[in-house]
Amino acid sequence: MNKQKPTRRERSELQTQSPQKKPDSTFNSGLFPEERRHLIFGWWSLFAFVCLGILLETFLAFRIGWYMNSGDNETHRLMLRLGHAHGTFLSLVNIAYAATLSRINLIENIRRLSSRCLIAATLLIPGGFIFGGVITHGSEPGLGIILLPIGALFLLFALFLLARGIKSKDTVR
Repeated sequence: MNKQKPTRRERSELQTQSPQKKPDSTFNSGLFPEERRHLIFGWWSLFAFVCLGILLETFLAFRIGWYMNSGDNETHRLMLRLGHAHGTFLSLVNIAYAATLSRINLIENIRRLSSRCLIAATLLIPGGFIFGGVITHGSEPGLGIILLPIGALFLLFALFLLARGIKSKDTVR
């Protein structure tokens, strides 16, 4: 029993004798496709909506005319802020969905359908606010606001599917 460290030559010989293994990808191993999709979508949409918030703050700081000169009506400012806030929140919901998906026991159909509904809601709810705020009619939002209730229905349906679809640990997938 030699307690000395192996020499450099001995270490290199040991490495050439043992087969080289590719490191496993930790991101793809064991993830549902929906988890990966929501992680990517959630982080990118969070980036986009935070950029929108920074842009709106820049418009405010530099007193950009289109954003500031709304007369007595500040509907478009309100709608754009609401689009930013709801988009940011729903992006975080997507990340939370991805983080908890492997911890809850959902049937594949419910997992797939709730995923699609949640992504649709994340696009439609803030999109309705933003498109409704870009062009306003006096104190009324633009036609894009029609997307908002459609997105809200998608969100409610996704939440209903998730609440109803969570099974106990005893049930098999």
